[in-house]
Amino acid sequence: MYLNGKTIFFNEPPVIVGSAGVCGKKEGEGPLAADFDAIFEDTTMGQQSFELAESAMLHDVIIRALSDARVSPADVDFILSGDLLNQCMGSAFAIKDLEIPSIGLYGACSTMALSLANAAMLVDAGAHCVAVGTSSHFCSSERQFRFPLEYGGQRPPTSQWTVTGAGAAVLKPQSEAVRGIRITAASIGTICDLGITDANNMGAAMAPDVVKKDHKILSFHTENIA
Repeated sequence: MYLNGKTIFFNEPPVIVGSAGVCGKKEGEGPLAADFDAIFEDTTMGQQSFELAESAMLHDVIIRALSDARVSPADVDFILSGDLLNQCMGSAFAIKDLEIPSIGLYGACSTMALSLANAAMLVDAGAHCVAVGTSSHFCSSERQFRFPLEYGGQRPPTSQWTVTGAGAAVLKPQSEAVRGIRITAASIGTICDLGITDANNMGAAMAPDVVKKDHKILSFHTENIA
């Protein structure tokens, strides 16, 4: 591994050997429906709260990713996961029974990329198997960042709809992988803040980061070895 500015290049690129993605009913009605491994019509997941539902959804997708990679929880050296809830509690409850050494990460919309970047560095440093995951749930996010749905507040025109979904992946060293996507580089950028304060308009807060190419939070260069 070596650095060139903000970009980390891997001499032996870690490989994504398994992955999975699940979503809720609304996302399943969109153009990406065929790309999900499961679409849950009941976004409560049979749980008593939306937060527990998010944990159940994340647990489900992690198990799917491990199965896709053909590894068991006991084979995983570390799991990196995050969500939009206080202290990453969604992730904590999702993985507490897997007994995998865990690292909680919070990067809001960049959490999955952040997890992949850190996982790639762990594999490059000698880990044999690292899992990553992240989740969000519209209903738990509304309660976390704006108003509980039970409040019945009217949504302004600028409001976004937080995805109800979860994703997970499993990384291994290139020497142990026979298929998958190689992570050859990862860029870690700086924080870009133009003072957007409207909690309903998160798109405006994120847009400057997209426009200013030299301030990308995270980006990847990948290659398929399948």
